[in-house]
Order: sequence, then C-alpha cells, then structure tokens
Amino acid sequence: NHPMDAGAQRDAWGERLPRSLGLFSAIAVLVGSTIGSGIFRTPARIADLVPSPLPMLGVWALGGLLALCGALTYAELAALFPRSGGVYVFVREGFGRLPAFLFGWTELLVIRATALGAIATVFAEYLMRSLGYDPTAGPVHYLAAGAIAVTAIFNYRGVKWSAILLNLTTGAKYSALVLLVLLAFVLGNGDAGHYTAGDGTVKAGLFGLSLVSVLWAYDGWADVSFVSGEVKDPEKNLPRALIFGTLSIIAIYLAVNLAYLYLLPIASVRHSPLVAADAAQLLVGRFGVGLVSVVVMVSTFGTLMGSMMTGPRIIFAMADDGLFFRGLAAVHPRFQTPSRCIALIGTLAVGFVLFLGFERLADTFVLAIWPFYALAAATVFGLRRRRPDLPRPVRTFGYPVVPLLFILSGVMILGNALVASPRDPVIAFGVILSGLPAYLAWRRFSGHATVARP
Repeated sequence: NHPMDAGAQRDAWGERLPRSLGLFSAIAVLVGSTIGSGIFRTPARIADLVPSPLPMLGVWALGGLLALCGALTYAELAALFPRSGGVYVFVREGFGRLPAFLFGWTELLVIRATALGAIATVFAEYLMRSLGYDPTAGPVHYLAAGAIAVTAIFNYRGVKWSAILLNLTTGAKYSALVLLVLLAFVLGNGDAGHYTAGDGTVKAGLFGLSLVSVLWAYDGWADVSFVSGEVKDPEKNLPRALIFGTLSIIAIYLAVNLAYLYLLPIASVRHSPLVAADAAQLLVGRFGVGLVSVVVMVSTFGTLMGSMMTGPRIIFAMADDGLFFRGLAAVHPRFQTPSRCIALIGTLAVGFVLFLGFERLADTFVLAIWPFYALAAATVFGLRRRRPDLPRPVRTFGYPVVPLLFILSGVMILGNALVASPRDPVIAFGVILSGLPAYLAWRRFSGHATVARP
C-alpha cells in the first residue's frame, strides 16, 4: 500500500473507494453526463437528414430504445461487478486484460481529455455569450481550461461535493427542458399540423446516418458504471440508476423534439443550429435567446463535472490491476478520492484545450469507445455460459435479444462511419491498436503481477 492509501480497505466487492453516492446521485451522474449541448444542437442535423416529422421522431425513439438495451444489459453486469472502472471491469471479466488495457489506454490517451476539452469549450463560448462578449474571442480557451481546473478541484476534494454540484446542475437543466416543453404546449402558438407536414422523402442511408448522430446524443448513459465502486447498495442502486436514468433521458429528448416540432415546421428546425433558442424566442421574445444561452452553459458545466468524476475511475481501476503505474491507484487519505488520476486527467485536458485543435479529435474518437461498449455488452453471453453459478442480483430483461440489439447498434455506428468518413474510424482504431506495443512493453518491463486484483 502507498502512504496515501491509509484507511482505504477493500469492501466485499474489492473496492477501496468509499460508497457515498445514493440512488439520486447515481441517476444525476447518468443524466448529467448525457445531457450536454446535444439536445440543443443535434435536432437541426437530424431534421436535415430526415426531413419528415414522424420519421424524425422515430429516429429519436429508436436511438433511445437502443440506449435502453445497453442500460438493461449493463444493469446485470454492474450488479455483478460494482467496481470502479465499469466498462473496463466488464471487458476485463469477459475478454481478459489486454482488451481492458486497450480501453483504458484509449480513454487516457485521447477520449477523455478531448471530450473534456470539447465540453469545456462549449461552456466557455456560452459563458462569453451570456456576458455579452464575442464567443470566438481569445479568452475562450483560457475560460475552458479554468472550467476544467475547477471541476478537477471539486472532484479531487471529494465525491460528495462533486455530487452536490452535479445534482444541482442536472436538476437545473432537466427542469429547464421540462419548462420549455410545458411553455411550448401551454403558451406556444404552435400547430399540430407540423407533425404531418414533411419536406421530402426519407432515404434509408440518411436515416441510418441520423441514427448514428442520435446515438451519440444519447452517449453518456454508461458513465455511471465508471463510478460503480462509489455507489451505495450497488446491487440495487446501479441497475435502478441505469434503467431509470436512461428512461428519463428518452422521455425528455422525445418531449423536447415534440415541442420543437409543435412550435416550428420541420423546414425551420432543419435550418436552426440552435433550435432551442428559436423556440424560446417564439415563447418569450429576445429574453428567451439569452435564457437558452444560460441553460446551455449550466448544462455543459454539469456534463463537464460528470465527465471529470467518471473518467479518472477508469485509470484508477487500470492502475489498481497493475496495468498502469501503481502510484495512480493511491486513494487520498483525507478526501478518499483517486486524486492522482483526477490530477492526471485534468492536466491532460487542460493541455488539450490550450495547445491542441481537439474539436475534430473529439468527434473522431467517439468512435473509439463504441467497440468497447459492444465488447462489454457481449460479456453477458460469455459469463452466462462460463460462470452460470454467479449470483446475479439482476438479469438482463429480454435476454438474449436486448444485448444483441445493442451490440448490433455499435456495429452499425462503426460500419456507417467507415462508409461515410473512412478516415475517422481508421484513426480511432489506429489509436486503439497503438496500445498493443504499450501493453507488451508494460508486461515486459513493469515487473507487476499479471493476476487481476479481486
């Protein structure tokens, strides 16, 4: 044990971090990590690809169904292995240490830092806009770096404080979206005829492309698994958080899109990059545009807080397994957090946002996480066959169809990306495969045991 590990005893599941997140906080992690700026921006792209109201709503519903398939599958795995790292642990248990290392490697090298940088930049742009300044001005990068540093400090000093802030921002943005929906149908001078008045035919290929964008808008529901080791009564609360949290995302996404289409014809939605601002302007005038800027700012800050909470736990789990520098598995004696991992991820993210053009990378490397999502889901099949005796507090509803649907959605995302933009998945897989020599070098020179910790 390291000096920083004082008092960090393993619990019944082998976890050393204290379990201080209740059900509401676990749901807030899921919802807060998922609802960022996507629901304010993505509808315009979906309407452009699917210029007919009912098929457009169908894309959002189908995307939600596939995300729910993932949540139902992970519910079984999270209850079985309520450990920090989530997807990392699932992949390790199902397919061994090499694929688990590749997941952690890819997260560390690009995914988490670029995602934090992208989220923080959107936050900084809307903060500038809310204060009346040009959002393309120079200070944006410094504000984004400052936001990353603030969320890192909160997380460093304890998961309870981070959870309080995440609960508040999640509650605020979810309530704002609910209010937008209520105002649209109660005060809005909309037209139900917008639901049937389309602009053109829907092509199958474009429907598939739009589904990829929608699945990315739903991405974040799995993040709660990364903090599984800090959830109280995990065998009950983790499955509930995954399922109820994902259902709440589906409900608000569908309701908001219904509100957009009620207020605006689909032709207007498809040409409105910030459709929420246009909808709010119709309801309460110019004040609504400023209000939406504030809501997006709060929304993205909450997502940044959630991502900073969940990401370092993957590296912590990897180090705890002896697959990365053991010092990173230290638990802070006072704050009881994986403090060194938080500092590492925060520093990398600040470096990305200050010195690198990461926006393209952030889009590209979203592709890198989907093979691991699918692998983790496939673990259900392997464990049912190899370890049928394991006590399963929760079993996947609709097995085996539900996990298969989720795995197929992952394959579809990658296949669609290969056809639409071959360069992006090639780069993403290049980063994943670069972990192979790193793994072999680590095995050779680290001297760490290769047997996973309990």
